[in-house]
Amino acid sequence: MSEHPAPALVRHARPEDLPRVVELIAEHAAYEKAAPPAPGLEDRLAALLFGPAPIRMRCLVALLSDGTLAGYASCAPEISTWDGTEYLHMDCLFLTASSRGHGLGPLLMTAVRTEAASLGLTEIQWQTPSWNEGAIRFYDRLGATPKEKLRYSLRTEE
Repeated sequence: MSEHPAPALVRHARPEDLPRVVELIAEHAAYEKAAPPAPGLEDRLAALLFGPAPIRMRCLVALLSDGTLAGYASCAPEISTWDGTEYLHMDCLFLTASSRGHGLGPLLMTAVRTEAASLGLTEIQWQTPSWNEGAIRFYDRLGATPKEKLRYSLRTEE
């Protein structure tokens, strides 16, 4: 009888995954040429993901067949004023460079779609940098529709 290696899988993040998720977030920020996360990110994420209630955010993690946590997708319900409905906003989807092209991206997107459906939401929205041609090709292959907009940010304090 031959043994087959366990397949790659995607599951909800657990508290013990957070140190690795924070490492991946820092790698993601570097990839997008952004500032690194501020200290204390693990604690802030723990409160958003695991409580106390209400849970504000979801994080799905992708694991290689050897159990290595190689990527994540984070998402949270948002509201569309124009549509008068909620949708799932996928804030991040990231895979380590060495784990891209092995089917983890589609697994993560399937898990995000399942998460949206489990919340009764019929749409997922996200953004990607205009220079990230690999991500754009990936999302196009999924049948996603791009929308041209600029993202702004404004601090609440002066």
